[in-house]
Amino acid sequence: MTCKKIVILGAGFAGLQLARRIKDTQCDITIIDQYNFHQFQPLFYQVATARLEPSAISFPLRKVFQGRKNVHVRIAVVEHVDTDAQQVITTEGVFDYDYLVIATGCTTNYFGNKNIERYAFPMKSTVDAIALRNRILLNFEDALKAKLEEVEGIMNIVVAGGGPTGVELAGALAEMKKYVLPRDYPDMDFTKLNIFLVEGGPHTLAAMSEASQRKSQEYLERMGVNVWNNSLVQDYDGVKISLKDGRTIPTRTLIWAAGVKGNVPDGIPSQSIVKGNRIKVDKYNAAESIANVFVLGDVAYMETDGFPKGHPQLANVAINQAKNLADNIKNMLRNKPMQEFKYKNPGTMATVGKRKAVVDLPFLSFQGLFAWFTWMFLHLMLILSVKNKLMIFINWAISYFTNDTTLRLILLPTRKQMEMGEEHHSLEEAAHA
Repeated sequence: MTCKKIVILGAGFAGLQLARRIKDTQCDITIIDQYNFHQFQPLFYQVATARLEPSAISFPLRKVFQGRKNVHVRIAVVEHVDTDAQQVITTEGVFDYDYLVIATGCTTNYFGNKNIERYAFPMKSTVDAIALRNRILLNFEDALKAKLEEVEGIMNIVVAGGGPTGVELAGALAEMKKYVLPRDYPDMDFTKLNIFLVEGGPHTLAAMSEASQRKSQEYLERMGVNVWNNSLVQDYDGVKISLKDGRTIPTRTLIWAAGVKGNVPDGIPSQSIVKGNRIKVDKYNAAESIANVFVLGDVAYMETDGFPKGHPQLANVAINQAKNLADNIKNMLRNKPMQEFKYKNPGTMATVGKRKAVVDLPFLSFQGLFAWFTWMFLHLMLILSVKNKLMIFINWAISYFTNDTTLRLILLPTRKQMEMGEEHHSLEEAAHA
């Protein structure tokens, strides 16, 4: 069998891993993503809290495939997938495929609340992390000249969602409050800076062990974070958060880490989409009832004996599904049988702050200093390039010994950049009117 055209939607962990593993085949590979770089999502929160520069966790896609004439990178937004004609329609043209791989990951789930979608800060891309960093740093500049009645709203920062992202972000903000901000703003009273972690369930890190749940909350509370469990956000108007139990929090910074949903392209049949807005696949990651379409990572829903409700939406799952599909594509080219995807959960982990982390392995749970070093080592190993690994390690080392960083830059778009963005958007709309 001769493989002609493979189109991969998304250059996250799954999409990039697949493309790298089949780049030496006879396939003509097109990678479509809205960004020209791969993003290391687990460290977005460190960009948002000025611990790392965006370039440290981003890697240019074209750099990965230099010299590969059969690999094409296209920067575009997918508008529609025509599974009958086997075409992907994008803002930059139409792409035919023999096989389509959907690895578009997940996006923020606002649960239908338009106000929260409008005013809250998500953290699903490097661009989102930079926007949040700007907001956090501008808050303190604004607090210097704010009226007394405005200070509370400026100095309250609320993180909604007690999963790994929310816990790690709240911990990083607490360390920023203790070690960094008093040096930068010696004339400000940072006892007025309140960090809230609002979680709808009874525990932080609900998917982890009881020991990790208990220890993570203990760490956060010792660091000064106000942890509110069993607290559901009902609404947010950009000035005040309303909870379902009637409580309110004045704030102009709500960070939304309370849920995700699959990022399904338009054109996928509704009968193939299941709970969580994920595409149902068989044990080979082939989309059910859609010919020549495979789905990987967070957007894929595969039921197995070990995971009857689908696999967790983790980087390790996405990477291993991509490896298995790459082997199966090679098997198809050689007319060999495909192999089912089998996943063994290696464990989960989260860091709360310096020397504070929790790790759950299949046979053991541990917390504290060793867990923190384990978290750092494994995340460094997942970083794409040696250069990026070195950049991150140096920043972490400086932060460890000095409790400080030098990355607190407010980088706002210029008027010309905004005009160019608006012009590009207008051209796109005109082209598809």
